[in-house]
Amino acid sequence: MTPNRAYRPILRPRRGEFTALAHLSDEEAARVTPIVELDPAISIVPLVRELPPRTEELALDFAHVPEPPAPLSLAEQLTRLGVAMVPVLRPYESGRRLVAHGMAARMHRRRAVLRLRPHVDAGNPVEADMVTDRVLAATALDANEVDLLIDLAETACLAHADQVEERARRVLRWARTMPWRSVSIASGAMPPNLDDLPTDRPVPVGRLDARVWARLGEPGVGYADYGVTSPVRRLGVQHHRQLPTLRYTTEQNWWIYRWARRGGRSDDRCHDLCRTLVTSPQWPSAGARFSWGDAEIARRARTARGAGSSASWIAWSTSHHISYVLRTLPKP
Repeated sequence: MTPNRAYRPILRPRRGEFTALAHLSDEEAARVTPIVELDPAISIVPLVRELPPRTEELALDFAHVPEPPAPLSLAEQLTRLGVAMVPVLRPYESGRRLVAHGMAARMHRRRAVLRLRPHVDAGNPVEADMVTDRVLAATALDANEVDLLIDLAETACLAHADQVEERARRVLRWARTMPWRSVSIASGAMPPNLDDLPTDRPVPVGRLDARVWARLGEPGVGYADYGVTSPVRRLGVQHHRQLPTLRYTTEQNWWIYRWARRGGRSDDRCHDLCRTLVTSPQWPSAGARFSWGDAEIARRARTARGAGSSASWIAWSTSHHISYVLRTLPKP
């Protein structure tokens, strides 16, 4: 396998995530390939137009978009916006959509991502071979034009992390039998719901997904995760007014800051939250220079004006997370 230095965060098509992508540094942007899970209720074209990502490309996953809408129309719109599209292939997609994915890949960079969930899509090497043969034949792509993303989904607890690690090793043995362009491992450990966590103090949530990847120690295998969100997608859940919340990445944990103090004004709550964070042991030595998100947090620590919204808090958290992950990965 080709040595893989890219980071592939699996992101939702929301303003918060796209704001973070729009504020990456040049060095960060060159090493990040976002995988965006499209939502049938949200068009990403206005987001891309308003908040153009600084990455060289976007990998787009149509899994939640009902057929027949195909990727070709979106590929053409992104071309006009100067954004390269990399289609994400799913084993269960129809032959018609896979053909369209192949055409979209050739329209842009003749590349695709195969997102394989071994616990769902293929339980053994024979099934994995059959799935791969079907996808490659339908898209008319070669394995060396495809980045394999082994999606292990949720890593819920330490005991589960051991199971996920063993599953990853089995799939990697199979993956090494084919000439993929690259191979990455993805999983996620953020809980789907933070509402039950205590407020007004930082609460650690273990980054078990990062621990699994580190323990694998497989040369050439790239890193992917779900950013600061959960792999469990709670579709159809009603939106509710959130407390100011930051999900702050460190080596072993995310530190969850949910703030209810300082009365009812969101500005005051966010100001107090940010002041607490910048004086905490979690605040990096580089301070506001660590990332765009950290600069925004530091600014809110100085003034109660402009507390932002839930999209802002996700943007700051995602920006810090991407910067932190890239600092831990081998450089090209």
